[in-house]
Amino acid sequence: MTAVDAESRPYPVIAIDGPAGSGKSTVSRALSERLGVERLDTGAMYRAVAWAALDRGIDLGDRQGVADLARSLVITVGERVVADGSDITEAIRGAEVSAVVSAVAANPAVRAVLVECQRQWVAARRGGVVEGRDIGSAVFPQADLKIYLTASESERARRRPEEGADAVARRDRLDSTRSVSPLGVADGARVIDTTERSVEDIVEEVVAWL
Repeated sequence: MTAVDAESRPYPVIAIDGPAGSGKSTVSRALSERLGVERLDTGAMYRAVAWAALDRGIDLGDRQGVADLARSLVITVGERVVADGSDITEAIRGAEVSAVVSAVAANPAVRAVLVECQRQWVAARRGGVVEGRDIGSAVFPQADLKIYLTASESERARRRPEEGADAVARRDRLDSTRSVSPLGVADGARVIDTTERSVEDIVEEVVAWL
């Protein structure tokens, strides 16, 4: 393979889905570092819209108003999350945002806006590791590799002490029963239970599938 061929070759698109506390962020971050590709946390995008709606006093029941907000908001997701120039990395992980983000994610118009942004992100980078709740099923159904992470309810609650077991279960229930792009195992996805496994072990398994 020539240098030109290697440079033009796209990276794989790796879709990682799963419920809250299943290890998506930890595994996707480690995998992106291992492969030397960029990573996108799509959940942070929905949280950014939820934060902005709360910050600006927009009623989350106003679907069009929230969709217009999502369309106008300039969101950058990386090691830090920035919305319209404000660093909201810590703010979007607070209990207030966690309590309403499922309502934002269930808004079809918001999803249409953010899914397009997610596809543009991958196109610009010619691939990458993308985590969320509908990546393998709706955003990138033709992904090179689809992973669905899960873990026991008690373990997922332990990993999210700031939310609590009831809140985690409620969010998973809302996300798995919404009418648009519900949380679920995508066709062709490989399921990994992360309950008693190390991140290194999981990454090794995923890399072996590429």
